[in-house]
Amino acid sequence: MLVNKIPARSNFAYTLLLLIMFGTGLNAQNLPGKANWIRPGAGSTDQTWGIHNGIVFSIWPNGVETGDKGTGGPRGLIRVGYEYQGKVYLINYIAVEPVVDGKIEYSEISPSAIDGKWGKLFWAGDSETDNAYNPANQSKGVISHPDPNKPGVEQLTLYIFTEQFLDRANPYLKISIRSDKPDEMGFEIYNKNNSAKMDRCALTATMGNYSRLRLLHLTDETIDSRKLYSSYSGIDFIEKEAYPVSKFLKLKDGSPIAIATQSESMAELSSWPKDSAYYVKRGWQYRPNFKLTQYWRTDKAGYDPSLEIRVNGRAKYWSVASRDPKQYVEIPGGPAFENFELREKYFPGQKFYYGLTRKTADELLSQ
Repeated sequence: MLVNKIPARSNFAYTLLLLIMFGTGLNAQNLPGKANWIRPGAGSTDQTWGIHNGIVFSIWPNGVETGDKGTGGPRGLIRVGYEYQGKVYLINYIAVEPVVDGKIEYSEISPSAIDGKWGKLFWAGDSETDNAYNPANQSKGVISHPDPNKPGVEQLTLYIFTEQFLDRANPYLKISIRSDKPDEMGFEIYNKNNSAKMDRCALTATMGNYSRLRLLHLTDETIDSRKLYSSYSGIDFIEKEAYPVSKFLKLKDGSPIAIATQSESMAELSSWPKDSAYYVKRGWQYRPNFKLTQYWRTDKAGYDPSLEIRVNGRAKYWSVASRDPKQYVEIPGGPAFENFELREKYFPGQKFYYGLTRKTADELLSQ
């Protein structure tokens, strides 16, 4: 949730960027699909993908929420929304955070090599070979049938590439959504050949405060952000310890999962203080008329023992990196989790799954 303006390095470079971005895209060859997919149409410059009554995502300059005709917010982030009854609601952003030699870099604030502004540029491709910088490339995503035992199940797959980071890390993502699991998107993390060696490459859901996530469900306890951060009232992030995989809950198939939920009723969550300071920050008011459980999980086998869940918190809503306390307002109901992510020692092809579901934590675990 970071926005800033850094002087452009070159008007020519920025003009070139716009020409590339809004130029004619390339048509992708795809298998015909029967599931109710959300994909760019022929000749469209739209960059939004997903499934009806399920998870939807987009990359800059596209917003993901129905009616968002702007730039879709900050660059260097994947917008993640949920489609329900014909409308898509923005729920969270996912940032890419490679770590090289123990130092972390943030995709939403790392400056672009194109124009020097905050936020790495992302672009999409239908295959790993579509990795040359071309944000106008029209990726519809490839439809496949991943499970021979379930021939009716479809999977939408595409790749998201990013500019090389300042620390020379050069990760890219393979993203997939299955028609039988419309509430989640799968991420596989890889690196280009010119990438620096990464210690870790976190994918972090950065906007938990919007949903006012306060309960982190683990195997032996539920962590409440209001208690965890009860002594904190500042304007910065507050960090506590991460939680190892031994504390994760397990799905019925044995997959480790970390679940975050709201503590409030729907009426409390959708309410908003009637105050001038909060009117300015009304973009933080929760817009869906239903609650969503958020989770990260991985497969039951193949993960590294270093796997852990990390959260941090905020007592006040983010305010564009301002250091002026007057620019901040308290989160109604108390501190909430902001960043929510899995961390694991990097290896090519590691898999994480991020989910948004109308199921409760108990319903999710019982399926």
